Amino acid sequence: MRTRYTIDAVAAGAAEVVHPLALELLASRRMPIEGLSSKGWDVFAAPGAPALDFVITVCDNAAGEVCPIWPGVPMTAHWSIPDPAAVEGSEEVRRRAFSDACHMLLTRIRLFASLPLSKLDRLAINRSMDDIGRAPK
Repeated sequence: MRTRYTIDAVAAGAAEVVHPLALELLASRRMPIEGLSSKGWDVFAAPGAPALDFVITVCDNAAGEVCPIWPGVPMTAHWSIPDPAAVEGSEEVRRRAFSDACHMLLTRIRLFASLPLSKLDRLAINRSMDDIGRAPK
């Protein structure tokens, strides 16, 4: 019997607005974009914030920063994804960077979502999260 899990994902970033090419890509993949906003990670570490089970950083700059103390003591991992917003060049080159980043994230999220979480202890889950972050790009 397969157990189903619900994953509620939230995102934080340093930008003040969601990048227009990110919104364009999400819309083209029929993902909801209404109400998306950029927020700092302090929103999720503030008193009264919902407890997080997992925190995954994707920006290499964030990997070197001191993370806040998260409510609930979540498991953490870093999945290095090149920052598509930092790519310079033609519109097509920049769109491709966002598409590549999206593909990498979706692949890793699918791997994470396929983990048998109910059968793994905390150490095994953390090790698996780290392994996913080292997956080829």
